[in-house]
Amino acid sequence: MSASVTDWGHRLALYARLARLNRPIGNFLLLWPTLWALWLAAAGEPRLDVLVVFVLGVVVMRAAGCVINDYADRDFDRHVKRTRTRPLTTGEVSEREALLLFVALCLIAFALVLLMNRLTILLSLGGVALAATYPFMKRHTHLPQVHLGAAFGWAAPMAFAAQTGNVPALAWLVFAASVVWATIYDTQYAMVDRDDDLKVGIKSTAVLFGRYDRAMIGLLQVLLTLLLAVIGWRAGLGPVYYLALALGAGLFLRQQWLIRDRSRDGSFGAFLNNNLYGGVVFVGIALSYLTGG
Repeated sequence: MSASVTDWGHRLALYARLARLNRPIGNFLLLWPTLWALWLAAAGEPRLDVLVVFVLGVVVMRAAGCVINDYADRDFDRHVKRTRTRPLTTGEVSEREALLLFVALCLIAFALVLLMNRLTILLSLGGVALAATYPFMKRHTHLPQVHLGAAFGWAAPMAFAAQTGNVPALAWLVFAASVVWATIYDTQYAMVDRDDDLKVGIKSTAVLFGRYDRAMIGLLQVLLTLLLAVIGWRAGLGPVYYLALALGAGLFLRQQWLIRDRSRDGSFGAFLNNNLYGGVVFVGIALSYLTGG
């Protein structure tokens, strides 16, 4: 194998790390509310082309979000234990390379959305703006987790637009649920880095909530459960769905137990547990349509 091929392989591996392709948890946390919206918009039978475009779009836009996040945090990441080996902050990938990769990924995502209708294309512009500005919010507000939720949740109105050609009130309820859910799990994620963030001046809901973090997360978990119950009622979902919400409430109790002492491992475990939560809610939606109840 030639040296140039080996070098390119090494560069691609670095780009994959920068885009977090080796850590798919973020893909799932973005995918679940997207699937919630697609199944609700299509009453359980989404079009195959829409489904494929949105699943691929989730992967591409999450990768783009990771790249621009690391670009924004390149001077902070070296001071945080969890992020100090990221390829941009170590200098293995240049700032120019990161920006070019971000643009390339956004163009791929836009090419995918061009396969959808005009309303979906117009809405996608808002999604790109939210994704591109999120990483810079942690310098100006203690609510970057809410901004992340808006970026992740923007897939909901886009999914309804792609599937039905309009964006009803139900779509905005799914969007609101996505924002609340992202605030929950990203606050848990931020609890992992809170000590480091306080030292370098990075803002987050974990810093804002302080010793009331568990209580605030609990309130948000109750709010999300209520929002999802209203969504089920508006969509005419049956008992199977509400059983899924009950299982989800049990998972939230598990998360509260994991963050009881605010340890790094416990907080990260609670964050990871949200992948199961999102999947349980989706299965509840899908089975409710599949079984008629």
